[in-house]
Amino acid sequence: MDLKQIFKTRHPIIGVVHLQPLPTSPRWGGDLQAIISRAEREATALASGGVDGIIVENFFDAPFVKDQVDPAVVSAMTLLVQKIMNLVSLPIGINVLRNDGQSAMAIASCVQAQFIRVNVLTGVMSTDQGLIEGKAHQLLRYRRELGSDVKIFADVLVKHAQPLGEPNLTTVVQETIERGLADGIILSGWATGSPPTLEDLKLASAAASDTPIFIGSGANLNNISTLMPAVDGVIVSSSLKRHGQIEQPIDPIRVSQFVEATQRSLSNQKQDNENWQKETNNLPSPLKN
Repeated sequence: MDLKQIFKTRHPIIGVVHLQPLPTSPRWGGDLQAIISRAEREATALASGGVDGIIVENFFDAPFVKDQVDPAVVSAMTLLVQKIMNLVSLPIGINVLRNDGQSAMAIASCVQAQFIRVNVLTGVMSTDQGLIEGKAHQLLRYRRELGSDVKIFADVLVKHAQPLGEPNLTTVVQETIERGLADGIILSGWATGSPPTLEDLKLASAAASDTPIFIGSGANLNNISTLMPAVDGVIVSSSLKRHGQIEQPIDPIRVSQFVEATQRSLSNQKQDNENWQKETNNLPSPLKN
């Protein structure tokens, strides 16, 4: 998958719009227009701050159903995503929590969004919703039936979950790509706001070969310069909120600061690579016999 073709950059920064509780969720407040207004403000804040893409998810619908959400959620998310797409020109992704990849694919295909996020594409994870089994076979066939080109970004060893047994990260990444046919891999920490380790990111990147690797949680101003050189992109949310608090709205100043720090890290990495290449080219050739 060519990230530049979708995001106009090879190292995209993807911000997240966390939707307020939707119809049928336990905390649904009965005012869809208020949810639309907040989502539009957050998408605008992300776009003005310089992100390369946006993912929309029903984050505040917790506690989540583990697989198929209510049709009212699908309807509301379709409307909300369409409203956001009418407002900003960035590539849009969709995540229907906890693991409704089929609904996400349906929404994305109908509104012509570019990608979806799936928490468990392959394997089995123990979560607070119970055991969640990957349904790559259904999702990939459904995409084909829709005639869709929506990309699938899949978490491996997703946050807020535990694998059954002790899987090898390299093997999990490879199987998610080779057997689950994921277009991109997302690696998170153990929970929302918790970053993956640099070591795990390097392992995942090596295992993924040409498939893009994304940081899925915990990226912030303090660690992005360390983590970003190991991956292709980053999905970021909590650290962009006002005061860094998850329930607060997006802060456009924090977005700008994070984007600048990430781009600076990528620029420094590029310069280091160029300097290394120059030093290598200037080394004397081995003496011939």
